[in-house]
Amino acid sequence: MAASTYRGLFSLAKQASKSFVPRVVGARLCSTDLHPTIRPVDTVQRQTLSEFGQYVAECLPRYVQKVQITAGNELEVLIAPEGVTPIITFLKDHTNAQFTCLCDLCGVDMPSRTYRFEVVYNLLSVRFNSRIRVKTYTDELTPVDSINDIHKAANWYEREVWDMYGVFFANHPDLRRILTDYGFEGHPFRKDFPLSGYVECRYDDEVKRVVVEPIELAQEFRKFDLSAPWEQFPNFREHAAAEEVPIKEEK
Repeated sequence: MAASTYRGLFSLAKQASKSFVPRVVGARLCSTDLHPTIRPVDTVQRQTLSEFGQYVAECLPRYVQKVQITAGNELEVLIAPEGVTPIITFLKDHTNAQFTCLCDLCGVDMPSRTYRFEVVYNLLSVRFNSRIRVKTYTDELTPVDSINDIHKAANWYEREVWDMYGVFFANHPDLRRILTDYGFEGHPFRKDFPLSGYVECRYDDEVKRVVVEPIELAQEFRKFDLSAPWEQFPNFREHAAAEEVPIKEEK
């Protein structure tokens, strides 16, 4: 290719680079931003969320134990277990809230705590384009009130938390397992649940159906090597120690 052709291509590329102007919708293009993916701190939004959290705490002081703002400008309301129904009803029906959409309901297991389970409700207000997170706590034996009558979307969410963590929801219309099979023992998302489980399912050719039986691990498939890597070569270690020469101090 001739040199004039190269010069022509270079000039076209240079003109194209000058005419190109990057566009960023809904954000600022700034070369000084070292972390463009981190959400900037919005003091006005945090102040608004803080005021609304305090308003909820003042309206229902019997149930609200703590109100906090997370690092991502998200409002969290920590409540007592007996306040699930009043708080969720208040946030849905109050004119200044209108959190009518239940986005998620999940559980968290922390065995070191007295009340090892946390139940988390993530709510959305389409009217005010705002989100709120409600947290409560319980243990293996204490039930939590179901909010199925308030949000119909909670039906399968609560069944999942019951199946995975064993948190019992009182007054649920159909509280049964939703992800594991019939006859399953235990709750897989608990931190103390063994990786191998308690039972296993297999197809039995004799009875022509799937059977559930206690799991059995053959000994030949286990190998326990408890020694450290540097203990594998004792002869090499003794030989290296014998070759050490003491350093003489200069007078």
